[in-house]
Formats: sequence, structure tokens, C-alpha cells
Amino acid sequence: MSPTIRVAHSPDSDDAFMFYALAEGLVPTGDRRYIHELADIETLNRRAVAGELEVTAVSIHAYAYLANRYALLPHGASIGDRYGPRLVSRRPPPADPRAGMRGLKVGVPGKLTTAFLTARLFQPDFEAVVIPFDQIEDAAVAGDVDVGLLIHEGQLTYQNRGLHLWADMGEWWFGETGLPLPLGGNVVRRDLGDRLIRDVSKDLKASIVYALAHRESALTHALQYARGLDRGDADKFVGMYVNDFTVDYGDRGRKGVSELLGRAAKAGIIPGPVSVTFVQD
Repeated sequence: MSPTIRVAHSPDSDDAFMFYALAEGLVPTGDRRYIHELADIETLNRRAVAGELEVTAVSIHAYAYLANRYALLPHGASIGDRYGPRLVSRRPPPADPRAGMRGLKVGVPGKLTTAFLTARLFQPDFEAVVIPFDQIEDAAVAGDVDVGLLIHEGQLTYQNRGLHLWADMGEWWFGETGLPLPLGGNVVRRDLGDRLIRDVSKDLKASIVYALAHRESALTHALQYARGLDRGDADKFVGMYVNDFTVDYGDRGRKGVSELLGRAAKAGIIPGPVSVTFVQD
């Protein structure tokens, strides 16, 4: 019987770009049939914790709770090299944004997101208010929260709403570690077995490589998920999160994952050390 594999990812332009060829049947997948499911990253994190999906995008933070059931695929990572989720406010930043954030109400896109984890490492003492990621900008503009933690396209659009940058988590992380910030990755459920897991890994890599080689058509596909970005800004955003790290984490990307989860464990943000397993092609 031909295997049917549910593959889930966020409805945003970078994920749509990398899954374009797989979704449109533009790369050969043998007898493997993929069914695509779209949901925001925090929903996918929760579904992965429950073991519901064969293949899914997850936050690297969430992987701390998934490692016994899922392995990280070496392809499909979203990694920010000196950029990442942004803390913004309708108020100009204080002289020391890290200290100034202490005790404030911060809108976050979910407590399993890597954005939330990094913000906790940046400043452990703030009141987290969970808000759907695409409503955080509005909440910051309205003053419903003191600071908003923006992911996805909001990283490029906040200034259009009169918001001020307090801190870029990717830039801060690089200053702390010299490493890129691994935000999200794709995981595969271990019970699929080694052979199918390797085939899935190759299919995902082929989709990413195809999109990068056929950028204009892949970008046209991705624009339907760009949430108001024009083509130029969507291209910029895709370039931020679909790049060489996406084809393969490489040594720096892998070190970033280990360092992030190691620091999270030391800070008590996750239950303990995580054994990070990458699928071997």
C-alpha cells in the first residue's frame, strides 16, 4: 500500500515557498502521497506534542517536548542569522530595553514558540499574554500590551504602523553566542521507520532545492500567504528564512540548536537537557 503522509506547516510565505514543489507535484516522490495541512505554528506545536502528524513544522523550543517521538529533518529549517523575532512597542525604546521590559505586558505568539523562549532568555521577568501571531501588531498599536513579540511578516511591517523596535532577538542572540538563531524546523515521527524517513527527508530537500532554482514561480505561489506584503517585500522575507540553512542546517545551524536548548535547560525554561537527533540522509 502506498504511504500517505500528512505534512503540516504554517500558512506563511516562507513555508509556502519551500513546500511549493511538493504541494504542486513538481518533484518525484515515488509512491509516497503527501497531504498538506496548514495551521499557525503554535497549533502545530501542540499537535506534534500529541503525536498527531507524521511530518510537521515545529518551533525549536517545542522540540524539547517532542524529541522522544520525533527526529529533526536536516532540511526545512527557518534560521535567522543576526535577525529574528522582534520586540516592538508604540513607545520609543528605553536606554536599556532589556531592563526596561521587566514586568511589562508582552504579547507573544505562543508559549512553545522559539520567539517566546528567546524573549525569556533575553528578559525572564515579563507578563506573557498569548495572542494569535497575526494580531500582536494590532495589540501593540492599541496599547493592549506594552510590547509585542512579532514573528513572520510582522518583522518587516511594524514600522508602517508607527511601532518602534526595542530589540531584535536574532541580533541579540548573535551578540551573545556568535551563532544563528534556529527558530523552526521540520520533524518526522520516528515510528515511520528508517527507510520511509529517509525518503521523506529527500522529498523535502528536493522541494526546497526546486523552489530556490525556480524562485519566481515559487514566489508567486507563496504570495497567497504573504499577508499584505508586496512582491518585493515577500521576496525579502522569503530570502530571510529560505536559504542555505534551509537546505541543510550545517555545523553552525546545528550548534545553534544545541546552544539554544542547552541555555533554555540551564535557565529552567524547558524541563531538562534535550538529546537532539537529526535524520541522516
